[in-house]
Amino acid sequence: MADTSLLSRLLIHPPAPAAAAGASSLRTRKAAAALSLSSRGRRRRLAVQAVVPAAAAEEKDEEEKGGLPAAEAERLVEFLREDLPHLFDDVGIDRSAYDDRVRFRDPITRHDDIDGYLFNIRLLKLLFRPDFYLHHVKQTGPYEITTRWTMVMKFVLLPWKPELVFTGLSIMGINPENRKFCSHVDIWDSIQNNEYFSFQGLLDVFKQLRIYKTPDIETPNYFILKRTANYEIRSYPPFLVVEAKGDKLTGSSGFNNVTGYIFGKNAYSEKIPMTTPVFTQASDDKLSDVSIQIVLPMKKDLDSLPAPNTEAVTLRKVESGIAAVKKFSGRPKEEIVIQKEKELRSQLLKDGLKPQHGCLLARYNDPRTQSFIMRNEVLIWLDDFTLE
Repeated sequence: MADTSLLSRLLIHPPAPAAAAGASSLRTRKAAAALSLSSRGRRRRLAVQAVVPAAAAEEKDEEEKGGLPAAEAERLVEFLREDLPHLFDDVGIDRSAYDDRVRFRDPITRHDDIDGYLFNIRLLKLLFRPDFYLHHVKQTGPYEITTRWTMVMKFVLLPWKPELVFTGLSIMGINPENRKFCSHVDIWDSIQNNEYFSFQGLLDVFKQLRIYKTPDIETPNYFILKRTANYEIRSYPPFLVVEAKGDKLTGSSGFNNVTGYIFGKNAYSEKIPMTTPVFTQASDDKLSDVSIQIVLPMKKDLDSLPAPNTEAVTLRKVESGIAAVKKFSGRPKEEIVIQKEKELRSQLLKDGLKPQHGCLLARYNDPRTQSFIMRNEVLIWLDDFTLE
């Protein structure tokens, strides 16, 4: 019975041969090792694959919390700094940076696609030949970049080719999905209602179409930084003047002395080209300490100019500066000029600016010019002006 039982157990569970058992054990260990390596490899692959979604998720979280990542915002800011100065030249802007659906608005124009946006640019080039100056570009919102600019245009269809000046902001919206510009909204400094369609905006355009007669001779260079409804703010580089004592802002006392100098009454008997305007400067707050000035040609310098023949005439360099300017037509009578100076100073103080004492009256035309096309300006120098 015992032998039968042992035989039965052997028949049910036969022992494996030693070699076969070793091979089986080796195959088992290899399979286990392969499984382990495969598992580790799979874990490594999964870990590597998880890096990109993790970074993308982090960037997405950043966008959800604060909009564009800092590096991307800086890239778009730099792009606009380089691209926008080509707005109206032969190079043009880079169309690929804009969505097909671009919402463009200014106070009197609107378009809703890239073709309309580019058509508006072409139309302005054709009718106005604009000069576009970019002051600064900065991020102002999660998906928003704002630019400040000056645009100077001449309306070539009118015989007198009036100059139109606009300054303001462009608020550029960015599509979060593709990071292309999807909106462009202009805000003009010269009006309060910047919504489309703004009758204030249309009136502002028509006001600038009026005729001002500016003689076709040299005048001091200046750059318009800002134009409001009431005044312009200009940046003047240095210029030279020949100067004599005057009596009042609109007077002519001293005029013969300064014109005598440029007509040859100087150490070299040199005739110097006439320029415009004639300045009358009041240096005190009562507008009583007055001098009359003629601007000398820009190519001149103090060392090369002949000395005056009389002590009544002096040569002086006017340093660069920022001036607020109020333009008006008509004959510049004393009471009118004083009133314009008071209006301008009051507006500057209301706007939080820092006007200096005194003012200048700029007269561009000779007395024979028809009064309604005369160009006159009151200028007040400013302290500590910066564009916001």
